[in-house]
Amino acid sequence: MTLYHIASEADWARARMEGEYTADSLKTQGFIHCSTRAQVIDVANALFRGRTDLVLLLIDESRLHAPVRYENLEGGTRLFPHLYGALNLDAVVQVLPFRPDAEGRFLVNS
Repeated sequence: MTLYHIASEADWARARMEGEYTADSLKTQGFIHCSTRAQVIDVANALFRGRTDLVLLLIDESRLHAPVRYENLEGGTRLFPHLYGALNLDAVVQVLPFRPDAEGRFLVNS
């Protein structure tokens, strides 16, 4: 399965230099937030609306070294993939520029 993670260009560049990707949430919550294809646009519009400095990481779940748990820690029924450890770069199969439209919204074909 392909997982999706929204990252800033600066954080992705740092990860490439350091050899692995860690997000602030790994330190504060113990995991890296990811999304499924069906979830990523909703997440982008809820948390990153208007940001123009983002990339979308497409991650091959089968290549991950750290475990993934599908959970909903905030209530509700939608389960989100959480990566419990650093993201090994060889699991990232594609990196796409991720830009909103003129009104700051992310669309399916962003």
